[in-house]
Amino acid sequence: MSSTTEDYLKQILVASLDRPEEPVSPGLLAERMGLTPGTITSMMKTLEGTGLVKYIPRRGVSLTENGRSQAVAVLRRHRLIELFLVEVLDLDWVHVHDEAEVLEHAFSERILARIDEILGHPLSDPHGDPIPRTDGSIPEILDRPLSELESGGKLRVTRVDHHEAAFLEFLGNSGITPGTAVRIGRRDHQAGTLVLQ
Repeated sequence: MSSTTEDYLKQILVASLDRPEEPVSPGLLAERMGLTPGTITSMMKTLEGTGLVKYIPRRGVSLTENGRSQAVAVLRRHRLIELFLVEVLDLDWVHVHDEAEVLEHAFSERILARIDEILGHPLSDPHGDPIPRTDGSIPEILDRPLSELESGGKLRVTRVDHHEAAFLEFLGNSGITPGTAVRIGRRDHQAGTLVLQ
């Protein structure tokens, strides 16, 4: 399977985790992948011919059982590699997403199994995203976005659902990483901001 196909399948899977029963729109995939909706639609038609996806014009795309299995394997590889880069190679969590995007297509299952063993069979990557299990299941995400929580509430950051390097660097410099205990301070609904202590 080509790295391009793997990238598409992984993006469809990740985009569908919040609403697994609904097709993923070409517009959402285009936004996630930095491509045009036309390019996405063309690729969806190609992937449908391989039996990896089911494409419904003007509605979106969903993974077939085989497509989901392939996508979960790529996502597992990606997230284990991210954690390996942070925990073993001591790279900053800011940069590991882009590195894992390249490496996820090059690591064999034997190397991946060894990485999993060395890391002690971890449950999440450096950003707090769940690592799919070897049986293909993905642990359910039970956290809630900060935007849904009230001022004064205490919580522990479990996941950062954003991989842009500048934003991750800002969070890291502010001491906000998965595992950090915080209290929600002042909130400005008009500006869409909140203060964490």
